[in-house]
Amino acid sequence: QEELVESGGGLVEAGGTLRLTCQASGIFFGANAMAWFRQAPGKQRELVAGITTGGDVVYTDSVKGRFSISRDNTDNTKNTVHLQMNSTKPEDTAVYYCAVGRSMDTIHSFADWGQGTQVIVSS
Repeated sequence: QEELVESGGGLVEAGGTLRLTCQASGIFFGANAMAWFRQAPGKQRELVAGITTGGDVVYTDSVKGRFSISRDNTDNTKNTVHLQMNSTKPEDTAVYYCAVGRSMDTIHSFADWGQGTQVIVSS
């Protein structure tokens, strides 16, 4: 059974670092991308960073140069994706979700989601 479990969220002062981890277990048929999304109160869920099976990465403009996504493929049934968050800002405060999808085209390409982990950046 497929499962996505996020960890690593918490409270950090502005300028600090956090490292989020998503452990994906099971076989995600047709999956070609893993990504981190975030949703702040009153805002739409947005893509933060994504990585394809081919190693292509994308970042939303607001995190470029500060966040880094990486992926560990231990075998076909277990994948881990990390989001290294450096130079954090209060506007990074949100619930961060891990997702697995067919492509990076749209949010609708992602069918499997984790429960989310809260990140709070204090000013």
